[in-house]
Amino acid sequence: MATVNLKRLFASDNLKVGHSIFEFNSPGVGQIIASAGCDFVFLDMEHSGFGISETKRAIAGLRVGGIPVLVRPPSKEYHHIARALDIGADGLVLPMVASKEEAEYIIDCMKYPPEGSRGVALAIAHDHYQPGDPAKVLAATNRRIACVTLIETEEGIKNIDAIAAVKGVDCLWIGHFDLSCSLGINGQFDHPEFLKACRAVERAAKKHGKALGRLAGDPAGCIALYQKGYDVLCYAGDLWVYQQALIEGMTAIRAGCKPRRGAKGDKKK
Repeated sequence: MATVNLKRLFASDNLKVGHSIFEFNSPGVGQIIASAGCDFVFLDMEHSGFGISETKRAIAGLRVGGIPVLVRPPSKEYHHIARALDIGADGLVLPMVASKEEAEYIIDCMKYPPEGSRGVALAIAHDHYQPGDPAKVLAATNRRIACVTLIETEEGIKNIDAIAAVKGVDCLWIGHFDLSCSLGINGQFDHPEFLKACRAVERAAKKHGKALGRLAGDPAGCIALYQKGYDVLCYAGDLWVYQQALIEGMTAIRAGCKPRRGAKGDKKK
C-alpha cells in the first residue's frame, strides 16, 4: 500500500481528523480505525507503555488500514527521533517545543542530508523493505515526513512566532493540559491566561501558514475547535472511547434490569 504523504495532508486546507492510541496494540486496529474514517493516528510513546518494538508492530498494523501514523517519541533527543522514523512513523509530534532553536534541531534530526543530518539506513521498515535509488528515496522521504511541534509551555508561548516561522514545521499543536500546568492554572481551560496563550498560537499558525492541531475528548469539543480555526483535530483516545462506551453500556443495562421481586438477595418485606 502506498505511503501517505502526511506533510502534504497537513498542508491542505481540508479538515484532518484523527484518533490517538495510548493503550491498545491489536493487529486489527488499523482496519478498525480506517473503517471509522480517520485521516491519521496519533500514537503516543511519551505517556504510554509502548516501547520501540511495540510501536513498530503498531505501525505495521496501522499500515494495513492505510492510516498514516504520527508518533510522539518519549523525548526530543536524536535517538528517539531517528528510531521512531526508522520503524515507519509518517510524522512526529515532538513534546515541549519551547524555542526556535529546538524546532530547528528537531528538523535537522528528521531530515536526511543535505537538508538535515538524519542517519541513513535504507530498505528497512520505513521504506516498506523495498530497495530503491538512494538519492530519490532520501529526497522523497524529506518531502513526506511531517513535523508537529507541541506547544505546551509558557516559554513556548513566548517564542511561538519564532517557532512557527521555522521551515519544516508543518503543524502547531497545543498540548492543553501541560500548557495549563506551565501557566500555573492546572486544568483551567477557560482561564483568561490559557485562552490568551491559545490565541497566540492560533495567530502564529495563521500568520505562517501552519496547520493548527489539538486533542478534544468529544465530538462537540472538536467541532468547537474547528470553528476557531483548528484544522487538525484528534478525537479522544482508544482507552477513553472504550471506557466511556463501556460505562454507558453498563449503566444502561443496570438501569433497565430492575431486580425481580423475590429474587435472591432482595430484602423481605
